[in-house]
Amino acid sequence: MSSQLDLLVVGSVALDTIETQAATRTEVLGGSASYFTAASSFLTSVGLVAVVGDDFPEEHSQFLHRLGVDTQGIERHTGKTFRWHGRYSEDFNKRTSIDTQLNVFAGFEPKLSAAHASARLLFLGNIDPVLQLRVLDQMKNVELVGLDTMNFWINGSREALLKVLRRVDFLLLNDEEARLLSGRHNLVHAAQAIQRLGPKNVVVKRGDAGALLFHDEHIFAAPALPLTEVVDPTGAGDSFAGGFMGYLSRTWRGGHLDGAFVRRAMICGSTMASFCCEDFSLDRFRALTHPIIDSRFRAFRQLTHFEDLVL
Repeated sequence: MSSQLDLLVVGSVALDTIETQAATRTEVLGGSASYFTAASSFLTSVGLVAVVGDDFPEEHSQFLHRLGVDTQGIERHTGKTFRWHGRYSEDFNKRTSIDTQLNVFAGFEPKLSAAHASARLLFLGNIDPVLQLRVLDQMKNVELVGLDTMNFWINGSREALLKVLRRVDFLLLNDEEARLLSGRHNLVHAAQAIQRLGPKNVVVKRGDAGALLFHDEHIFAAPALPLTEVVDPTGAGDSFAGGFMGYLSRTWRGGHLDGAFVRRAMICGSTMASFCCEDFSLDRFRALTHPIIDSRFRAFRQLTHFEDLVL
């Protein structure tokens, strides 16, 4: 790992119980920051700031450590780890939250070490915008900032969220959240309205329909890879964000963010999201290698390649 951390993520680490038509997995590793960190770890040096309870299995910490993640920012507090229980419909198009227990996550107050505060890139996971602002205030000379949010914060903490948006470069959210935040139904108009709030780059995640990038005045559509079997889509959007920000961290060294460069980051995000869906929890990342990632990236290029029209 380099002397300076390239990418820092602040967000949630959880124990998930996942139900699908095929199987149920109980208290497996979850949380948006876990997925983001695992995906980005194949591309860059990444540090994780989160909180877990004293019941958090050491095997999960060791798994992240084996990926090369800087886990020194994971605080252990007395109490239970954040838990989420969800059930998917047979076609995975509907997810029902059965139970959510914030536990120690309810009192999360991110405090950055000197090394973490000096990271080049920052990704603010889906936490209270007030906490996101406090993290930003601790950063020293951060170069690029990405942000995730959700309907709960858009509805309940809009003022604080708008303050954060003025200080970020990339906003990643799904289509429902984009419409709610902007008040516009058309996604092009929604993204343009969001850009006027601060972030010059807006990524709208659309599940198995892929993702849309709004960069300056340009639009790029990244597909989702058609998979023969989806096992568990939990964390796919967070894995997308990890691949996206991980690629930016790996290759960007200041200056203008070229459109072709950001488009490659989008495909890298889609690549990592596709792996996430192929197994429960973060298990697919356990056997992942750089040659496998490279092969999947080339598959995306073939998926979207076509020749000029000749009339």
